[in-house]
Amino acid sequence: MAVVPQISIDPVSDEQKIIGLNLESLPPITSGENPIYFILRRADMKGCNFSQTSEDISRRDVLKAFGLGTVALAFPGLLQSAPASAETAEIALKPIPRTGEKVPAVGLGTHMAFDVKPGKPREHLREVMKIFYEGGGRVIDTSPLYGMAEVNIGDYATALGITRQLFIADKVWVTGEWLGDDSHAQKQFRRSMERLWRDQIDLMQCHSLVNARTVVRTMQEWKKDGRIRYLGVTHHQPSYFNLVAPWVEKGALDFVQVRYSLATRVAEERILPAAKDTGTAVMVNMPFEKARLFKIVKGRPLPDFAREIGCESWAQFFLKWIISHPAVTCAIPATTNPKHQADNIGALKGPLPDAEMRNRMLKHMETIPGFDKVAKMPAYPGKKFDGVVKRGSRKPGKKE
Repeated sequence: MAVVPQISIDPVSDEQKIIGLNLESLPPITSGENPIYFILRRADMKGCNFSQTSEDISRRDVLKAFGLGTVALAFPGLLQSAPASAETAEIALKPIPRTGEKVPAVGLGTHMAFDVKPGKPREHLREVMKIFYEGGGRVIDTSPLYGMAEVNIGDYATALGITRQLFIADKVWVTGEWLGDDSHAQKQFRRSMERLWRDQIDLMQCHSLVNARTVVRTMQEWKKDGRIRYLGVTHHQPSYFNLVAPWVEKGALDFVQVRYSLATRVAEERILPAAKDTGTAVMVNMPFEKARLFKIVKGRPLPDFAREIGCESWAQFFLKWIISHPAVTCAIPATTNPKHQADNIGALKGPLPDAEMRNRMLKHMETIPGFDKVAKMPAYPGKKFDGVVKRGSRKPGKKE
């Protein structure tokens, strides 16, 4: 398995000490410019072919430019992207129906988990992303609404040298000054690309169907211009699925993202069948029901039959049930805990359950007290988040 060096480098002081440049005497950094590229650009280094994106800078050029010899660990974000794990060929890959492109069936969600207030400790997120990538994960889902999530993804993807290897799914949540106005969408899209340090987003989605008619039309233009590769819509509330379904049924989307888990199976009624019929990829949010599923199985051993599909934990049990559905492309569990990330990404390994086994898994869950009341439980039991986004409180017993 490839190991990405874990080096903490201050963006100004450490570069200055290693390179020997007096950065204070240099012109200011251009708006939106990568600070590392700024250093390279300002230094007069003949014979080096540096492109503006740090992941395109070759290891040989960096070493040649600075005379660092074997000190290859000085700038991990500048070096070639870390090679994929040797085990990626053995993980569960699912095709995107529109193109046949295959992606790992377990991705990474960032709602709440990747929102950390500026200046607060966030190194655990780097470790989460590192473990995710080395375990074979590639799909990361985020949104401008998730506070600082885009910033943290962009920073650590660049630091780990994996920016171009990731499949980034982002969202748009805006209205406009008037009917049909897409200026807010355009502004939000530009900011998202700056935060994520990308010149192209793999998948852009209309978040929770907000202003869907205008936003989807705008996304179609972005796709035509090559600024995004795929487009879709999302929603996490089953009560809105009858509004999501027509978008899927008319074949207007590349992706649809919905909530689907052992405890919430409404998507099976219209959305999953329609996705299979129209060749629409399905991304699944809330696979753990915002940690509620772990609450009801706490202290309980896995059923013996879980070994038949390689499950080593409840997280893998829940994820394998989801990604084994023929219409599902990828599930996106979120976590702040590196150990939990290692557990989640482990669901990519081993056999997936067939229809008979999936039914057996569901029947087992139905014997566990509280399973039929999961949707009414408080979200994220025992978990606190200290980010820019503040979760609204709701009365116990109200479905979410």
